[in-house]
Amino acid sequence: MDTSSIVILDFGSQYTQLIARRIREQNVFSVVLPCTVSVDEIRAQKPIGIILSGGPCSVYDAEAPAADPAILALEMPVLGICYGLQFITHHLGGKVRPADKREYGHAEISIVDKETPLFADIPASINVWMSHGDEAIELPAGFHLTARTSNAVAGIANPGARIWAVQFHPEVHHTKQGTAVLRNFLFNICKATPDWTAEHFIQSTVVSIREKIGDGHAICALSGGVDSSVAAVLVHRAIGERLTCVFVNNGVLRKNEFFKVQENLREKLGLNLFAVDASARFLAKLAGVTDPETKRKIIGNEFIAVFDDEAHRIALETGGVDWLVQGTLYPDVIESSSVKGPSQTIKSHHNVGGLPETMKLKLIEPLRDLFKDEVRRIGRDLQMPDDILQRQPFPGPGLAVRILGEISPERVALLQEADDIVVTEIKRAGLYQQIWQSFAVLLPVKSVGVMGDQRTYAYTCAIRAVHSEDGMTADWVPLPYDVLKTISSRIVNEIRGINRVVYDITSKPPGTIEWE
Repeated sequence: MDTSSIVILDFGSQYTQLIARRIREQNVFSVVLPCTVSVDEIRAQKPIGIILSGGPCSVYDAEAPAADPAILALEMPVLGICYGLQFITHHLGGKVRPADKREYGHAEISIVDKETPLFADIPASINVWMSHGDEAIELPAGFHLTARTSNAVAGIANPGARIWAVQFHPEVHHTKQGTAVLRNFLFNICKATPDWTAEHFIQSTVVSIREKIGDGHAICALSGGVDSSVAAVLVHRAIGERLTCVFVNNGVLRKNEFFKVQENLREKLGLNLFAVDASARFLAKLAGVTDPETKRKIIGNEFIAVFDDEAHRIALETGGVDWLVQGTLYPDVIESSSVKGPSQTIKSHHNVGGLPETMKLKLIEPLRDLFKDEVRRIGRDLQMPDDILQRQPFPGPGLAVRILGEISPERVALLQEADDIVVTEIKRAGLYQQIWQSFAVLLPVKSVGVMGDQRTYAYTCAIRAVHSEDGMTADWVPLPYDVLKTISSRIVNEIRGINRVVYDITSKPPGTIEWE
């Protein structure tokens, strides 16, 4: 990549992905790598700077992340954040210990060194967000204090070694001058060029796809959602009719979606689309399965098996297919593939964690480095219609991860009807584009009810609506009472088999957006 880039080493912080987003918001490319990567792997990214994230461990713990201290001697600017400050202090000869008074939440810091470029044009006293139980009590040789709280060190620097660090989290909104701190690191210290733009991404990606595919033929896994549609348009721009899009009915799509998506993609995007109804095949594989991870991997493997079958058919018509295009996004990659670093794998995504070890088709994932809002920005620059770009995210495994417990055709039909009511009423209230995701979940819980003076014993349906920027964190939406009332009334009155509706008011974290 010929743009300025920042490598973020993940030490397990819940905020690591926010660091990446804040850097991207300044039109500078960023990539998150496990802190355990080698120096050579970092150099391969050709970064202009490195950021060390926070983390839950103590640097003196036996289980502290095994990062190579040589990352501090790469002759490029380094910014340590929270645990990153302690890592720098510990490995360069300073001392870190458990703090007498831990700092969590809001705090006020005073800038001690007003000449440091990291704090240029920042007030002498600012409110920040702290989250640490350890403190640096002795700085390494060559370092000096740049900021402090009333209790502890809040910032240190060694300009000669090109290393800066802060104990607070500049990436979170609670730190009012956080963006300014990160901008100072990017532009005052790293001398970054803000060239990570949608136009640049489209041009470089199209060139890269052409070079990679050559004269070959590709098939694209289309779901009808934003991610796969933008991926398809990008690849179509690169290789034209040598792209065949395949849309699979996996048996757990939304109501009437198999037909709506075909109409949308053929008429509005002009894509070469082949639709496959494999619902019976998927539902047979899912029968009796209740474990969420097993569901995801079954669907992932079956998707690939279907595409292999379709690739063979298309190959007979085109002379060969070598490539499979998928709309994998950066959060999918991060949440699925943290096995080399200290962050936990949250869940496997069908297009990342569910892939079999041996696969006949080679992958093209043009959106692999992007967050959802960046994908929509790319789509707008590609002049794609808003009714595709503004569609709420829908999980790759479909309704399978919204049906808790066993999946059956009858339970799928129940959830399809409930989900259709939720989406319809959210749109009718003019809230659809204001909400990140809104949907229904079918619970494996039956309860007693009464309808028409008769006893019922039927399923419970949960309603979920969240606000988010990229799916990495989310807050539940306080839907208007009249909207909730209408949704609940319609579900229990119109769907035989559901007699109770509940509303999920859990944010992410501690929950996830999807229930499975």
